[in-house]
Amino acid sequence: MQELTHWIDGKHVKGTSGRFTDVYNPATGEVQAKVPLATVEELNAAVARAAEAQVAWGDTNPQRRARVMMKFGALINEHMDELAELVSREHGKTLPDGRGDVQRGLEVVEVCMGGPSLLKGEYTDAGGPGIDLYSMRQPLGVVAGITPFNFPAMIPLWKLAPALTCGNAMILKPSERCPSTSLRLAELLQEAGLPDGVLQVVNGDKEVVDAILDNETVAGVGFVGSTPIAQYIYGRAATNGKRAQCFGGAKNHMIIMPDADMDKAADALVGAGFGAAGERCMAISVAVPVGKETADTLVEKLMPRIEKLKVGPYTAGDDVDYGPVITQAAKDRILGLIDKGVAQGADLVVDGRDFTLQGYENGYFVGPSMFDNVTPDMDIYKEEIFGPVLSQVRTDSYEEALKLTMDNPYGNGTAIFTADGDTARDFAHRVNVGMVGINFPIPVPLSYHTFGGWKKSAFGDLNQYGPDAFRFYTKTKTVTARWFSGIKEGGEFNFKAME
Repeated sequence: MQELTHWIDGKHVKGTSGRFTDVYNPATGEVQAKVPLATVEELNAAVARAAEAQVAWGDTNPQRRARVMMKFGALINEHMDELAELVSREHGKTLPDGRGDVQRGLEVVEVCMGGPSLLKGEYTDAGGPGIDLYSMRQPLGVVAGITPFNFPAMIPLWKLAPALTCGNAMILKPSERCPSTSLRLAELLQEAGLPDGVLQVVNGDKEVVDAILDNETVAGVGFVGSTPIAQYIYGRAATNGKRAQCFGGAKNHMIIMPDADMDKAADALVGAGFGAAGERCMAISVAVPVGKETADTLVEKLMPRIEKLKVGPYTAGDDVDYGPVITQAAKDRILGLIDKGVAQGADLVVDGRDFTLQGYENGYFVGPSMFDNVTPDMDIYKEEIFGPVLSQVRTDSYEEALKLTMDNPYGNGTAIFTADGDTARDFAHRVNVGMVGINFPIPVPLSYHTFGGWKKSAFGDLNQYGPDAFRFYTKTKTVTARWFSGIKEGGEFNFKAME
């Protein structure tokens, strides 16, 4: 069995704690590797070495740092298929989805290639009598990224690329369920020219997370995961004086108006609701049709599409729609929530609970399910299922549908499908959600904008990637300067003898 490592000071380093956790193949349920769980001492040593390496890296010309990102981006492209298979092997998502995972991270790296333009300060000439003011952006020092299992390439790249471009060193703590992609990215960064010690990959569990939050050298922390953990990390980081951006759970609604193209809406819901087995923080998990006719038509169009979804391992080819969920515990939780939905009175119009796949009976596969007539008091509505389950909540009016979305405690993403521009504009302006799609089901912004939710989906003032990332990973220093008059005339050209 493969024994994974940490990545410390530019090389693979075995763990010393004696503690490991298993890395599974979700399609088979078999253990394929074990990953070491670092001690507090190992984490602190990695931070200390990163702090040493950061000094020279932070003093490196920003354009030279950007050149490392250029080379890194080229290497990611060169190794795209290899990285996608690493993602798929440990997460379970299909190979096209694995490539998409890597690609969306690469796009942030590409923005960082132009990082010097985002690191420029400001200047005011003659702000007072003979006084000039200017500001500069400087790196925080050592920062940390704590990333989830569901995007093993994309989210580590969202964290490390801007952080390193800004001149920081980074401690990356990937999910212990999917650690191999981060270790491979570290190798590629070294090949791209990143100095040893500037990126440290430290595997671990809560012990390491708490050590990161309590380490006085770590100046900033970025996290993506569940809302309870996001809130915990944000609170502890803030208490310890660290800058923090923590992104949590979601319950994303898509409103379907009576004038919407129903075929396009149905296609969008299937892709957004069931892609990656629903294990996306931007998945659409709640369909909100307006009017009985709209709801009835939507169910009629969704059911055959959902029933035809092909579920299987990534090795079965590119025509597989989605793969297994991440663990047996995740599968059990999803099936338990479906049972609760039935018990609480929702109509299970597509039932995926009995799904089995010949040859993969021990894999963590969950068949696609859809509920109709879901109400906001049901557990399947209140909880983030994080699985291949779509719930339909019927509403009688646009205002009722909008209120449903706005009253939900989460505010990551939302969408509306309509042919009416006035309705779409009203929705975009009024809804209290951070990312909005108009006839677009998963409104993840392009990498030169910024990603972030509202309400209980995000904790912190600055979002991921785009301009906000460069604000988060730098601190602003403002200088007020006045130079008193000196000699401006009367230069001497003769050598003056020493007296």
